[in-house]
Amino acid sequence: MGADYFEQASHGASGPPSIGIGRNCVIDRAIIDKNARIADGAVITPEGKPANFDAENYFIRDGLVVVPKNAIIPAGFWI
Repeated sequence: MGADYFEQASHGASGPPSIGIGRNCVIDRAIIDKNARIADGAVITPEGKPANFDAENYFIRDGLVVVPKNAIIPAGFWI
């Protein structure tokens, strides 16, 4: 995980989450690409899901969750 640029101010409740991983997130067996925005309280795990699955802001391949470049995972979202 990395970023192409740095944000100095957070967007707050009105805009997208800041680049990076928010507070109180649970991430297990995942690859997070650069510039991803994962809001507070998100849970990312392949448990209980098919080995290969496609969704709008993530996909699962061979039992690993992949969050692609520039994806936004909203607060409290459960993958």
